[in-house]
Amino acid sequence: MKNSRNQTVISQFLLLRLPIPPEYQHLFYALFLAMYLTTVLGNLIILILIQLDSHLHTPMYLFLSNLSFSDLCFSSVTMPKLLQNMQSQVPSISYAGCLAQLYFYLYFADLESFLLVVMAYDRYVAICFPLHYSSIMSPKLCGSLVVLSWVLTTFHAMLHTLLMARLSFCKDNVIPHFFCDISPLLKLSCSDTHVNELVIFIMGGLVIVVPFLLIVVSYARIVSSILKVPSARSIHKVFSTCGSHLSVVSLFYGTIIGLYLCPSASNSTVKETVMAMMYTVVTPMLNPFIYSLRNREIKGALGRVLCKKKNPSYL
Repeated sequence: MKNSRNQTVISQFLLLRLPIPPEYQHLFYALFLAMYLTTVLGNLIILILIQLDSHLHTPMYLFLSNLSFSDLCFSSVTMPKLLQNMQSQVPSISYAGCLAQLYFYLYFADLESFLLVVMAYDRYVAICFPLHYSSIMSPKLCGSLVVLSWVLTTFHAMLHTLLMARLSFCKDNVIPHFFCDISPLLKLSCSDTHVNELVIFIMGGLVIVVPFLLIVVSYARIVSSILKVPSARSIHKVFSTCGSHLSVVSLFYGTIIGLYLCPSASNSTVKETVMAMMYTVVTPMLNPFIYSLRNREIKGALGRVLCKKKNPSYL
């Protein structure tokens, strides 16, 4: 086993620039900046509406507020650094900054995964057990589910970050990605990465595959329940209450499964970059629009808040 003291200590990494022609750099910079600001503004509006409107103080919107906060932070982990590097001659990130980015990237990606499961369970109870919804989804259970999601993500993100910190990096410090992801960092390491790869295989299944299967099972039970007594009203209820959530699930898990769990030898750096952009940038930006455009309660809350601003005496 090599002694890390005898190896070159890398103090920073160089991030690969996005495959954008120089003449379009400013255009794409403006586009990414607009997307990031839209993400921040959209998720902040969701958070503020849920906080201000008492009609939205329900389990569903408790989970949605946590999801919006997660989306806001998830995008903020990669986008500001990406925008900075697009304007920099040397797109670099320090070693400590890289590990910090890796930790928070894993943290908020995992948190989103767990919250989507909790939201699927909430929809399952609301549709399959409507008369017992209030007793099942009690404030104590809802709070416990949210806290458990935060605690599990802390453990998982910290485990991968600590395992990455024990690795040595010798000469090559160019990361073929626009942020510090696990896979490109493992390829750069000159240490034995078998333990890291084993943990990724085991924990990746628990954090991605198991939550995805739980969501599929929840919606399978919902569909099965609806088909027992099919009616236009029940079908409309499913689409109105679950359509937004299914759209978010498809966007989030579709790109992650395609990139990490179904990799192919033909996957180019450009393809991997585009897919990573989908779930780190596009999905957090679209989530507020998906939930607000398909949700009459969010629209109603926005109307009530605006009316209160115009008329303080409005109840």
